Amino acid sequence: MSATPETTSDPASDPAVAKRLSTLDRFLPVWIIAAMVVGLGAGRLIPGLGSALDAIAVDGVSLPIALGLLIMMYPVLAKVRYDRLGTVTGDRRLLITSLVLNWIIGPAVMFALAWLMLPDLPEYRTGLIIVGLARCIAMVIIWNDLACGDREAAAVLVAINSVFQVIAFAGLGWFYLSVLPGWLGLPQADLDVSAWQIARSVLIFLGIPLVAGYLTRRFGEKAKGRAWYEEKFIPRIGPFALYGLLFTIIILFALQGDAITSRPLDVARIALPLLVYFAVMWFGSLGLAKLVGLHYERSATLAFTAAGNNFELAIAVAIATFGVTSGQALAGVVGPLIEVPVLVALVYVSLALRRRWWPTRAGADR
Repeated sequence: MSATPETTSDPASDPAVAKRLSTLDRFLPVWIIAAMVVGLGAGRLIPGLGSALDAIAVDGVSLPIALGLLIMMYPVLAKVRYDRLGTVTGDRRLLITSLVLNWIIGPAVMFALAWLMLPDLPEYRTGLIIVGLARCIAMVIIWNDLACGDREAAAVLVAINSVFQVIAFAGLGWFYLSVLPGWLGLPQADLDVSAWQIARSVLIFLGIPLVAGYLTRRFGEKAKGRAWYEEKFIPRIGPFALYGLLFTIIILFALQGDAITSRPLDVARIALPLLVYFAVMWFGSLGLAKLVGLHYERSATLAFTAAGNNFELAIAVAIATFGVTSGQALAGVVGPLIEVPVLVALVYVSLALRRRWWPTRAGADR
């Protein structure tokens, strides 16, 4: 956001908010629920669809899911004003708080909830712990944008999460699945995952759209100017973010429709700790952001980046380590089943709290 303080009236009258309340955005929960139902139904009712979609992969990466995520993330990353990233990297409160929430508190909260709520289900418990370790680098971009968060801050925090994911994921997996349970006298598990497997996920799901978004803005502004780029080009590509999101949801749930619908009680058991996790992380992060003095845009960004998880990586790791039919893989699949509607709901909660907690806005932290 701009380094020059600005004030506006009630956020409800902010053009940026009003613009998002289009027909497409107002009925976003309906579209998402419909996409989930279509995906689940297609995967369940069309014989061989899940296997056919799963076969369209390169080196373990599902091409349909990759395509959907790239379409989803590109428009949002093309909106980022990359010349403003310096105002984010200099904000130590934001960066330090994000690192603590994502790499200390988040995994610890999921570990505690998994053991408290699934003590008798070791496979699902392990799967949830893996989900907690996979910090979000993809869908958080669109949740943040819908909630009117700080795009530049989101780009920086997602990039930081990506670096830490490559460096720390395997070590944290070893700690939370083997070392810490051993210290507590609990059953232990192993996680066999390579740094390349994690780096590949980061490069595909973040690197490609990030580079594409940066180059589009750089050359678009150079050729036509910033006014044309933001007033003409961005509105044209903006809706594709939601189209990509809906496509991704349909494909993801079609791939796993049979596994989800055939074990409803197991899904419910896995869903409960996930619901608690998202609530604790999102509300706790938003409250902490306000406490340390962040303005709304960066507070919302902090909350969504702390609450979201990289389900693509979690599912890939669970399948590679424990098998496609394992309980660990099912726990990973249930992750987005719960995360998508919950975080969509939190977008609306975020905009409502904005009016109460931040009645006036500042363009930068003071």
